[in-house]
Amino acid sequence: MTADTAPRGTFDKLYLVLSALACFLLGAIALYSSGVGLVEPKLHRAAGFALALIVGIAVSRNRRVAAGSAGDVRHLIVDVLLLAAGLWSIWSFFFVQTQMEVALYDVTAADAWPALAGLVVFLELCRRLWGWGLFGVGAFGVLYLLYGQDLPGIMAHTGFSLKEVAEALWYNTNKGVFGSITNIVLSTVFIFIVFGVLLEGTGAGDTLLKFAFLATRRTRGGPAHAAILASSMFGTMSGSTVANIVGTGTFTIPMIKKRGFSPTFAAGIEATASSGGQIMPPIMGAAALVMADLTGVGYLNIIVAALIPALFYYFSLFSAVTVEARRQGITVQPMSVEDRITRLDLINSVLFLGPILTIVGSLLAGFSTSAAGFYAVIILLVLSVINPEVRADPLRIWRSFLKGAESGAVLLIAIAAIGILVGALDSTGLGLKLANVIAAVRGESLFSALLVAMVGALILGMGMPTLPAYLIIILVMGPAIQALGVSMLTAHMFVFYYGVASSLTPPVAIAAYAAAPIAGANPLKTAFMSFRLGMAKFIIPFVFAFYPTVLIIEEFALLPFLWIVARTCFCIWLFSSALSAYDRRKLPIPEVVARFVVAFTMLAPSPVLHLPAILIGVGLILWDIRAARSVSANAGARL
Repeated sequence: MTADTAPRGTFDKLYLVLSALACFLLGAIALYSSGVGLVEPKLHRAAGFALALIVGIAVSRNRRVAAGSAGDVRHLIVDVLLLAAGLWSIWSFFFVQTQMEVALYDVTAADAWPALAGLVVFLELCRRLWGWGLFGVGAFGVLYLLYGQDLPGIMAHTGFSLKEVAEALWYNTNKGVFGSITNIVLSTVFIFIVFGVLLEGTGAGDTLLKFAFLATRRTRGGPAHAAILASSMFGTMSGSTVANIVGTGTFTIPMIKKRGFSPTFAAGIEATASSGGQIMPPIMGAAALVMADLTGVGYLNIIVAALIPALFYYFSLFSAVTVEARRQGITVQPMSVEDRITRLDLINSVLFLGPILTIVGSLLAGFSTSAAGFYAVIILLVLSVINPEVRADPLRIWRSFLKGAESGAVLLIAIAAIGILVGALDSTGLGLKLANVIAAVRGESLFSALLVAMVGALILGMGMPTLPAYLIIILVMGPAIQALGVSMLTAHMFVFYYGVASSLTPPVAIAAYAAAPIAGANPLKTAFMSFRLGMAKFIIPFVFAFYPTVLIIEEFALLPFLWIVARTCFCIWLFSSALSAYDRRKLPIPEVVARFVVAFTMLAPSPVLHLPAILIGVGLILWDIRAARSVSANAGARL
């Protein structure tokens, strides 16, 4: 061992030990606060960020090691300085909050310096772990408060001193880095992140894949349909699009290609299916948990409201695969022996069903969302011993626990940037100003207003994970959408969908870029394929914005509900076939255009518009069946 590599190895081990200890403490705090007793708020937030700081620096270090660029002593010095400055700033927050509780303490000019140091530290970590997009969001918040008074028009504000910036973004438990969103993540979301990774680590994911293949063995799409089904179930427990793609795509994508689908299509369908896992009840990932707290609607109501829109989305994906299989002449193929359900699979299915039923049962019994997550973790740990692989390697539970806590810590770094934006928007009123601009642009049309909101949401969320994307979009666009007379829940669901859809939108389609290398496909082509396959995700929010009965818990009436569900399903089929220019045969251009027009028109609120559109749509389907039979008959005659 050389003199250069010896200290590097020592420091790497130190990083590993410190990170593991921090992850354990974070996980232990999450378990305690969700199921045993409350942690004092300022201590909870300060300890959470201090531990996340240690983990974040270690993770960024590991990424540099993996990239082969971590041998420089300068990196080590910078990391130590970041850690010291970050801990100093967090201690300052805790000290100031303690003083505020016991006396009439006002933030001083001296307090501003550790606050600014903390902002710099967490923005730098955000850049390392999440990229320039989220870093830019946080940096904008800081710079806007410092220099926004010099901007023209509605962007200008009255100005903030250095002390006021520190007070708004750091020493504040309602907004800023340590604000209410941080509290939601620490008290509710964190336990579900740990639960999702533990669920995967116990072997439930492999069993889900097998059940998905069994359920779709008699469909044309076969493994492509299985990927959709598996990703919907796997995504609801992972809460991460990229983790979902890696978890299921490495197995499903090669099998989709083997069935005869192109690499681009295989990667595209996995990316779209994986991104949809976050809108699929009963867990739905971190964003839905945050939504429940922000709206005050209750997590169980969020689950119910999300169900039908999620089923619409997955129906659109099933339709797209069926049409593509017809176009490529792919037929049903027998299931292989490896896909058969074994006795062990049936036993392991309890690992998934037990905790999920525990969550639903706990919520129905009136327990809090975090308590439901706590009981689910306990039940999962008890049940995990039935898996022989867990009994053979019990440490996989420990590794999964640490991995879950690490994922939560990395998410907290992103929440710091979001908190900065929240503090800036709240302090300056910029969100309300933008809402007024959108209101002026939209005129009197709800559709045009939602269209403007959709475009803005896709741009704001582009290149970001779902939770940060959702939070940014709802902060900026939420007031404008609610000003249209749309309910709070509908507005949150609307932007939530586009927060998810932004991961499929070119040119920054992170879901497609994660799936493309697995399939050996071109990333940009995969991005456009994902965009096309997931197009229904751009339509569905408009459906429940105009027809809130689809969300069930708002304005529900059985007959209108059934009527819009039937119309939406018919619309999705026409839309999917038009995008592929294929149904039972290759569709000529006039029929493709007609299907697009009819599909959109049948969703119009006025019966004068949607009833004729439905009749024309039925006529197009019957004409396609007749034409396909004619083509088959002519082909048979030539033979």
